[in-house]
Amino acid sequence: MTANSNSAKAHLRRFTLMLSGEDALDELDSKKGPCQGLPHERYLLGNLTPIAPVLLLGQSNLAVDPEQVIACLQPVHLHATRDHLILMGQNQIDLTAEESDQLLKAALPFIEEDFQNLVLFENQHYWFIPAGPFASLASHSVDQAHGRNIDWWMPRDTNQEGVAKRWRKLQNEIQMIWHIGSVNAERAQRGLPPINSLWISGIGKLNDVQAPDALKQSHQLIGQHPLLAGLARLLGLPYEVILNENNLSGAFAWLEQPQLAWPQLSRALQSKQLDEVVIVDFPKGKVRERIFTTKDLHKKSWVFWKKAEPLTWKEITQ
Repeated sequence: MTANSNSAKAHLRRFTLMLSGEDALDELDSKKGPCQGLPHERYLLGNLTPIAPVLLLGQSNLAVDPEQVIACLQPVHLHATRDHLILMGQNQIDLTAEESDQLLKAALPFIEEDFQNLVLFENQHYWFIPAGPFASLASHSVDQAHGRNIDWWMPRDTNQEGVAKRWRKLQNEIQMIWHIGSVNAERAQRGLPPINSLWISGIGKLNDVQAPDALKQSHQLIGQHPLLAGLARLLGLPYEVILNENNLSGAFAWLEQPQLAWPQLSRALQSKQLDEVVIVDFPKGKVRERIFTTKDLHKKSWVFWKKAEPLTWKEITQ
């Protein structure tokens, strides 16, 4: 196994698999607040993490101005504990497309008045709008902030004071509108958590994207996350949702269950369909790239008569 993939020859048949990363613990203790973006979000997009315009590019057919600052809005549930609020991820709240549409219609006059812009595109989980007066906010994605005390993850002022306060005022207005609306009354009857807040994140422009070489040099992108669809369109690359065993060479993948793909990738190495598999992960929030070839698929043993055992996914990711 090689520690760094940068020296590998370009002609090798290579498959790159990126794993999702978590915040480093020391970052969460910082008085300045956590880094903007999860480690894999920063890896894919650069330190400015302009998630919103890339998501918009991947989920719509719109021609996105690369210099326009876009914000992503998401209806969410904030769970109240004894002394703070916790953000729940959208996969935990069973929000329907019809509910999302009704919530947006109720909030739309307030959103477009404060943003001084029209909503560009909306679907079940994401609403996109030019950031306008909120362009300077530092924000964190739902993926980064979910399950945590929102006091630490709320948008912060950067180079302009009062913007975060203006956002909280709009957020509170929308919370009150939704509290008395029919959507949450019907959800309560079904025993579902109310949609009681609006989350802003991903603020940035396409020209802020700094994709890594591993992405730009790929022949196609594979994975379920809509960020990949946006990056594929931005970089002019083919995009597939599901791993295709006949087209592994030169692919870059970010999969929801990467452990399920490892047996297939191992077989591709053994059959010489691939020369190497590069795994990109983020121990303690730092980028790590490792190359696996056929000779790295089994544990090394000093007992020569003992049959070599294959590496498990758990051993690979430790």
